[in-house]
Amino acid sequence: MKTIEDLGDLRGKRVLVRSDFNVPLDGTTITDDGRIRAALPTLQALLGAGARVVVTAHLGRPKGEGFEEKYSLAPVAARLSELLGQPVALAKDLVGPSAQETVAALADGEIALLENVRFDARETSKDEAQRSALADELAALADAYVSDGFGVVHRKQASVYDVALKLPHAVGKLVLNEVSSLRKATDDPERPYVVVLGGSKVSDKLGVISNLLGKADRLVIGGGMLFTFLAAQGHTVGASLLEADQIDTVKGYLEQAAASGVEIVLPVDIRVGDTFAADTSVAVVAADSIPDGKIGLDIGPESEALFASKIADAKTVVWNGPAGVFEFEAFAGGTKAVAQALIDAGAAGGFSIVGGGDSAAAVRILGFDEAKFGHISTGGGASLEFLEGKTLPGIAVLED
Repeated sequence: MKTIEDLGDLRGKRVLVRSDFNVPLDGTTITDDGRIRAALPTLQALLGAGARVVVTAHLGRPKGEGFEEKYSLAPVAARLSELLGQPVALAKDLVGPSAQETVAALADGEIALLENVRFDARETSKDEAQRSALADELAALADAYVSDGFGVVHRKQASVYDVALKLPHAVGKLVLNEVSSLRKATDDPERPYVVVLGGSKVSDKLGVISNLLGKADRLVIGGGMLFTFLAAQGHTVGASLLEADQIDTVKGYLEQAAASGVEIVLPVDIRVGDTFAADTSVAVVAADSIPDGKIGLDIGPESEALFASKIADAKTVVWNGPAGVFEFEAFAGGTKAVAQALIDAGAAGGFSIVGGGDSAAAVRILGFDEAKFGHISTGGGASLEFLEGKTLPGIAVLED
């Protein structure tokens, strides 16, 4: 893949950058600006080179029928301006008159942000001709294209895939760092290689589990998905989240792991509540005897110690998905224990990867120092598909 440096002299050139600014909002207040901060190295490099930077990005899931106030990138433009220390012009549309005027007004070393690319239904269309038409309009605003939104590179979308076919293109610093970091877990990883999986549904992780059973030394299972594993072992799980239609698949995974020498680590105790609520009563029960009516919401204290011991010697450790409902203080212990275990493994010489999505959010929300992890991915779904060994369209299109 070509890098920004391979694009040559960029002074005076219009460079279209696809970033991922899909940040969480409370009204118009950004509650986690991690994805914006992750984009800064690429944007600063381009601005420093004298480029006229035009950024396109998405936020949320608008209907694709035009402007929707709650999905406007205005809060992102304001925060990006603060972080860059210079004005960020926000176009009122994506490729219309405002976008054209805003881009035309840029001077060398200035930056503009186009409105939410998903306000245009062609961005995510399955119709290649529709995507290509939008990509033509985006390409008309630029002289070169830089892909820097790792959270969307697993999607064949107009601003991710099609526009790269129409302009000289390069990989941004964020995406390059993501790919090189994740390859440490896929291309001959240092061992022991430990993968910690959590999150609510085992069905979301089927592909990565299947792929990792042939690569990882140890799979540590937490989150809501653990209850399907417990059920596959013949245990009752009370009122906990259960994907009954996946029990047979998980049984197959357990058998495959046993046959291939891959250790699957499950909790030995569970923190349960009566309801899915922050103020529910909390009890700790054995993982193989969850009472009827009780909801498992986190791993228990013995499991925290067990998980930490199984991560401690890892030379490569990947974590994707919280161990419990960390948003509720009473059920954040498991996720905190996993995060600390990754930090400790890193301090002992291992390389840790936090696989984006809720895990990355948990690191920040729970107050951990991001610098103590080897790599924190900005793309949950993209990082999972990378670990599955899938071809990511937004990466493949950059490989000349």
